[in-house]
Amino acid sequence: MSEVSGRPLIWHRALAPEELPEGRVAQVTCENWTVCMTNVEGTYGALDNRCPHQGGPLGEGSIENGMLRCPWHGWDFDPLTGKPPGGFDDGVETYPVEVRDDGIYVGFPAPDDHVRTVSDLMAETMANWDVRWVWGMVGHSNLGLADALRRQEEAGRMRYIGIRHEGAASFAASAYGKLTGRPAACFSIAGPGATNLLTGLWDAHVDRSPVLALTGQVDSQVLGPGAFQEVDLQAAFGGVAVWGQTVLPGSRHAELVNLACKHAILERGVGHLVFPDEVQTLAAPDARAGGPDGRVAARAISPPADALARAVDLLGSAKRPAIVVGHGARFEMDAVIALADQLNCPVITTFKGKGQVSDHHPLGCGVLGRSGTPIASWFMNESDLLLVFGASFSNHTGITPKIPTIQVDYDPMTLGKFHPVTVPVWGEIGVTAGLLFDAVRESAAATDQRAEIAERWRIWREEKKSREVDDQGRGVGAAAIFAAMNRTVPGDAIMPVDVGNNTYSFGRYFECTGQAVLMSGYLGSIGFGLPAALGAWAATQEPDTPFHGRPVVSISGDGGFGQYMAEMTTAVKYGMNITHVLLNNSELAKISKEQRAGSWDVWQTSLTNPDFSAYATNCGALGIRVTEAAELDDALARAIAHDGPALVEVVSDPALI
Repeated sequence: MSEVSGRPLIWHRALAPEELPEGRVAQVTCENWTVCMTNVEGTYGALDNRCPHQGGPLGEGSIENGMLRCPWHGWDFDPLTGKPPGGFDDGVETYPVEVRDDGIYVGFPAPDDHVRTVSDLMAETMANWDVRWVWGMVGHSNLGLADALRRQEEAGRMRYIGIRHEGAASFAASAYGKLTGRPAACFSIAGPGATNLLTGLWDAHVDRSPVLALTGQVDSQVLGPGAFQEVDLQAAFGGVAVWGQTVLPGSRHAELVNLACKHAILERGVGHLVFPDEVQTLAAPDARAGGPDGRVAARAISPPADALARAVDLLGSAKRPAIVVGHGARFEMDAVIALADQLNCPVITTFKGKGQVSDHHPLGCGVLGRSGTPIASWFMNESDLLLVFGASFSNHTGITPKIPTIQVDYDPMTLGKFHPVTVPVWGEIGVTAGLLFDAVRESAAATDQRAEIAERWRIWREEKKSREVDDQGRGVGAAAIFAAMNRTVPGDAIMPVDVGNNTYSFGRYFECTGQAVLMSGYLGSIGFGLPAALGAWAATQEPDTPFHGRPVVSISGDGGFGQYMAEMTTAVKYGMNITHVLLNNSELAKISKEQRAGSWDVWQTSLTNPDFSAYATNCGALGIRVTEAAELDDALARAIAHDGPALVEVVSDPALI
């Protein structure tokens, strides 16, 4: 037979001679075809591997009484012709077979040209919106969309990273959005795959990071009664998504992507699309892809004139103003620092804003609050006016309500969120800082606080130096660990940080120069560090961004690393140049500390750990174990210089934080 259904045959060697014994079946894949091969009395058959009833894999069945039996529900088929007994018409397609000297060949019809699908249309639209990265897991209810993502990757318009747990996918996308301000996507099947995304998506939601969530769904015809892996995903994602919709056969498919991306970008949150299985492969040969042209207005809006005038009056008369910057100001720091230079005033950051001004800048004062420095709290308390850009006034930061305050934010709901402020200013931060710079140029009465800032840093650095030598014989202290990181971490590194004592110590002891810091801020989710490093690494692969080629040095405790440690294999698979510093104290030490502080018994916070450095080595990464402070500099330098993923495990003292 030279053709099937009018199409020429493509012959593939399916079996070696004598490979399939008499009376046996086998599942064989030849390029994109998977067939059930049978051998009955020396005659070979090749049948479609998919049972027509429930899709059972016939190649996993058996020959019983001369018939091929489906392994899922026991229906019989002729092992050579594919016909069922009893004259029924629900048979299985067969393919021609030839026995040749070198094996058993099967003839498959030449494939039709690909017909563009709804998924292709929507993936093209995502790429038009500059969605460059997708982290996820391919599975049975998202295969049509996965194939469309594959086509975009082959066209060089998108990159796909297959992770080991969907929670890592959403954390990676959230971290990428925090770093770049652009949406990336996370991708899952229906049911448990989709629900696994939720923690990372809540991180994106509360920290205002743009993310696109793409979830498969069961066939729409079985939605409702409770099909296998059916979850009401619009309800499940309703609290976390700023916009969400199920893709239906009659939807305006490109427009759904337009709306999901637009909401994610403008509302700085999660856009969610649900893809029922059968809709993913519907033909859409002529539909036009969407994109951002004409859909997103310029966002550099000026504040109201009266609010600006009141702010100018206060700044013009303040003698000791202090600027506080949060994560919301991260893309506008040039304008903020220029204003600070003009006012000769200290610049304090929230913990989420750590690194947005160098700790070696003459006006930089480090982090305010529980994870901060005594320098920052000193200058806040000694100020006579606070000018706050892009901060949320969380209780973790502790911005005092007792001092007159000008608060500037792009989100009007954030202004005066927890208590009244003297002058709430609604406007984009960079624009507002520039207008204030122009307005107070001649009238600023502020005294120059640079010498006082330098003296406060001298006092704190002496204190940190004295703590570096602390040793109780139970591991390396945090002051020594972060002193070594101050010496070895490149100034342009991107630094994702996990949650726990390691985070507090990082905020207190590490001095940023030009590093970009990422963290799970408002959600405070343990496990963020390593998945966030995957997202940060993606940004370093983009030649048109300021993050291109920069090193990634992430930090976690053993509790956080244990949650997503399988992602070390993801970093190895994709050759990610990531250095992960793991503080191993065999304890959920932050919780132990809270139990002691509350006069509780310390209970169920101990951890049983492997040798994490050996684990990293087994994954294919570089693993280094440090047990003495004197080993830190060399270990960190080796790991950072390593071309590929590396892990430095530091045995640390839970009491020396």
